Amino acid sequence: MPLSAAQGYPILEFGRWLESPPGRYLVEWEQTQLDAAVSDVFGFYAMQVGLPEIDGLRANRMPFKGCVGEREPRAVSPRSGCSAFIVGEFEDLPFDTQSIDLLVLPHTLDCSSDPHAVLREAERVLMPEGRLVITGFNPWSLWNVRPFLSHRSRFFPASVDPLSVARIKDWLKLLSFEVDRAHFGGYAPPCRSEKWLRRFAFMEPAGARWWPFCGSLYMVSAIKRTVGMRLIGPSWKTRKTPRRAAVAVTPRMNHERPKPSVPLHRKG
Repeated sequence: MPLSAAQGYPILEFGRWLESPPGRYLVEWEQTQLDAAVSDVFGFYAMQVGLPEIDGLRANRMPFKGCVGEREPRAVSPRSGCSAFIVGEFEDLPFDTQSIDLLVLPHTLDCSSDPHAVLREAERVLMPEGRLVITGFNPWSLWNVRPFLSHRSRFFPASVDPLSVARIKDWLKLLSFEVDRAHFGGYAPPCRSEKWLRRFAFMEPAGARWWPFCGSLYMVSAIKRTVGMRLIGPSWKTRKTPRRAAVAVTPRMNHERPKPSVPLHRKG
């Protein structure tokens, strides 16, 4: 498929970029983080929204795992254990309210024209205590320095519009999500050669320690929190015998007349 045919589907254009050496370099870190984030999530239904080139549910053990895309791919990798592939809009997911236990958004917010609407849909379809995992590009990394790189030299696809982690956390907080983990990665400088990317591999542990917020990628995991409700039973079950009011008791006064003292010895 030529690139011009993918202009209407930004996430498909991004999928083609993942086949380049920089794309493979970032996917390697991202796949490791996704495996660790979804391996301990349990339930029945797990869905990935967008970018089927990344197997975000590979390490999960739920009985039903599916993927939602803007356009049906030529083939879905059999190693993912994908139960179904659904074509739909990311801002209007074809799922019932509170029906999904795990939702993975790999670069879905980067490629969406309305990322806040995507998060609202994620909050709607997730069950209470459901897990949401988001990955994306960090706009404050060297890979997205626009003033110093021309449009042709830019490493990210033209259709990608990265969001900061701080903004995503604010949106998640407004939607009653609780962020339990966030990681940055991909600290190598932007290089188009796989050889040079491997040479800068030593910067991964150094970057995580010295400049953790400057990685080219991020991974955010959050849990949907729901305010608990208290069930009120029939009034006859909760009725209790009223207590009597407490009465202050004053000490009793001894009004008996004191007995006269009797002398022990009487003189005759």
